[in-house]
Amino acid sequence: MSQYNVVDLTRPGPDYDGAARNFERWLDDRILEPDPRSMYVHEVAFDGRVRRDLVAALRLQPYADKVVLPHERTHQGPKEDRLALLRATKVSLEPLWFLYEGKGSGVPEVLERVAARAPAVSFAGPEDTTHRFWVISDPAIHASIHASLDQLPVLIADGHHRYETALAYAEEVGGSPDAASRFTLALLTDIADPGLVVLPTHRVMKAGIAVTGGEPKASLEETLAALRGRVAAGAYRNHLYQVLPLEGDLALVELHEQVIDNLLGTRNPEDFLLYTRDPEEAVRWVDEGVGTAAFFLDAPDVREVLKLAQEGKTLPQKATYFHPKPPSGMVFDRLERDRRL
Repeated sequence: MSQYNVVDLTRPGPDYDGAARNFERWLDDRILEPDPRSMYVHEVAFDGRVRRDLVAALRLQPYADKVVLPHERTHQGPKEDRLALLRATKVSLEPLWFLYEGKGSGVPEVLERVAARAPAVSFAGPEDTTHRFWVISDPAIHASIHASLDQLPVLIADGHHRYETALAYAEEVGGSPDAASRFTLALLTDIADPGLVVLPTHRVMKAGIAVTGGEPKASLEETLAALRGRVAAGAYRNHLYQVLPLEGDLALVELHEQVIDNLLGTRNPEDFLLYTRDPEEAVRWVDEGVGTAAFFLDAPDVREVLKLAQEGKTLPQKATYFHPKPPSGMVFDRLERDRRL
């Protein structure tokens, strides 16, 4: 393993000051090289697909402004850890992931033109991914992208805890509206990008009575196939599969409101739910007695998630899993109070 592993910065355990010292040492040793004012294009190839992203600094705004849209609730513990790391390093160490409506903005076309050039760097990533990275240093392109995205809302795809932490840090540190401390490093993907993949997260209940009245199915494969294109959830208990038709727009929300909440009553679902992206693992947990029932979902409609977020609604935990995650270590952003962006 490299002695310059980004994990030493992003996941230092309780040694937050050690992460800060490592960052400064890597700068002094020229392991890290400062760029002039830049934006970036990131491209990831995986499973026969390609996704293209913009990497830039995003202005931090409260959710009440309805510019940055959350879709999941957060917990306090992870935010305390991330805030301690920000206070020590004063660096945005990895991009938060956002989605935007690229149609008519011209931004995807700009990124396509940039990606026609030779990349600044190419590298292999986890899960058989390959990555290419371009630097955009032209102020005219910066201005064009800024003008195109300035009035568009963005949906948090991954990084709710880290966004709220960055916002708290910005309020704590202060600075002018254009100070670097008022921004976060962001990776932005067009919601219509053909390489944007969202995977379902299945639920296993640790307690609760049986659900009846669904459509019987003979196997897990048949159950999952029956969910496609429907507002419905699969269920497994006592070695039996069924599909539960649901009323509403998004199966995940309706599963919780119409089934799980009814089974648990006033009890907190988070105390009784386990999560997995592997449906076979969910079945195995039930068979082994880890849980009493499994519920399966199809991948959520991202536009429906955006619509609910614009209406101010938050979804249950583990609502979305966008794949593959952006790798850490491509670029960092120092959050100086006296530097203007």
